[in-house]
Amino acid sequence: MIEFTDVVKSYSVGTHALRGISMQIEDGEFAYLVGPSGSGKSTIIKLITGELKPTSGTVHVNGYSLERIRKRELPFMRRTVGVVFQDFRLIQDMTVYENVAFAMRVIGAREKEIRERVPYVLELVGLETKSRRHPKELSGGEQQRLAIARALVNNPSTIIADEPTGNLDPARSLEIMSLLQEINNLGTTMLVVTHEKDLVQRFHRRVIAIDEGLIVSDGMDGYFSYEDQ
Repeated sequence: MIEFTDVVKSYSVGTHALRGISMQIEDGEFAYLVGPSGSGKSTIIKLITGELKPTSGTVHVNGYSLERIRKRELPFMRRTVGVVFQDFRLIQDMTVYENVAFAMRVIGAREKEIRERVPYVLELVGLETKSRRHPKELSGGEQQRLAIARALVNNPSTIIADEPTGNLDPARSLEIMSLLQEINNLGTTMLVVTHEKDLVQRFHRRVIAIDEGLIVSDGMDGYFSYEDQ
């Protein structure tokens, strides 16, 4: 579960990124996070992943209290959260298989586990026939599927997808959102940061809208009430 309680985040330059927000995302939930540039979305992601600590208030992620988490605990917390980036961040000189296997090796997984898990995850995202290809040989949609596989391979309880369709055409965007929904149906908590209204409208889920560091709406119709303000 992700829980923010009265969270304030200010930066040393004087920017007040978050102004006392509270929200709760339950285990297994699918939610969108929307808002204009500079609204605080990136700060929320960095708080969830432990990259930042709140100025005040509390942040709980999958059983960890991030405002007082110890440095040695951070790697264990981060294993519970997979992140999918808009720019993919793939290792270009590694194959599809190696990109996913690398994510397991960095946490110390055994080779036997890697040989069992990686093919399963590649099949889940529809890349089982592309395991020997390199990222540059894949389409944009396939590269995003690879990024999702890498985020998924260590079996996190939560996935954060930061503008996962931002570099894709509408057809590929629909495929990626359908895949994220399938993963959510398997029990993984999903938080998708997006500005694409058409996708939000098509996949009718909870929408948390943020503007100027405040949550301005939260619910099944949150995006549209946000747009109308």
